[in-house]
Amino acid sequence: MKRLLPALVAAMLLTASLAACDKLPGKQASFQNTDVTGLDYAKDFSLTDHTGKPRTLADYKGKVVVVFFGYTQCPDVCPTTMAEMATVMQKLGPQADQVQVAFITLDPERDTQELLASYAPAFDKRFVGLRGSPEQTARVAKEFKVFYSKVPGTEPGSYTIDHTAGSYVFDREGRLRLFIRHGQGADAIVHDIRQLLS
Repeated sequence: MKRLLPALVAAMLLTASLAACDKLPGKQASFQNTDVTGLDYAKDFSLTDHTGKPRTLADYKGKVVVVFFGYTQCPDVCPTTMAEMATVMQKLGPQADQVQVAFITLDPERDTQELLASYAPAFDKRFVGLRGSPEQTARVAKEFKVFYSKVPGTEPGSYTIDHTAGSYVFDREGRLRLFIRHGQGADAIVHDIRQLLS
C-alpha cells in the first residue's frame, strides 16, 4: 500500500490539474481544431524579429498568437499556410488587430532578417518573421516538439527542409490552446480564434 500511495496521489493531482484546464477563461467545448489546453510544452521562445528586435511570447500578451514554423524557400506547405492565415485575418475583420501571426524560420542560414522582412509581411503587414541562431532554432523547435530535417537537393549546397506542418495557437494570456493541422481551412481557424477572443 505504501508503494501505491505516491502513485495514487500523483493520479489525483493529474486529475485535478486536468479538471482545472476545463475552467480556463475562454475555453469552449466546440473548437474545430485540436484542443491542446494544458499540455506542458511550447511555453515560450526567445528570438529576433524581422526588424531586429528581440522577441518572446510575452511581448504579444493580450493578443491571440498563432505560431508557425517553416522556411521562406518552402515550395508548398509554408506559403499555403501563410496565405491561409492572411485569409483568416481578412475574415476576422477588425478583430484581426487582436491577433499576432508569427512565422519562425527553421532555416536561419538562408533566411536572413532582410529576407524575413520581405516574406512575412508580404502576406499581411501585421505578420512577424522570427529567427535565431541554428542553436536557438534547435532549442525552440525542441520546446515546441517540431520536427525538422534538411534534405539534400540535386545541386551542391541546395536543400529543402522536411518539417512539422501545423500551427500553435495561444490565448491572450500566453497559454497554449490549439494545434491547427495543415489544410484545415480558414473558416475553422476563424471560428476558433473568435472563441479565444470572446
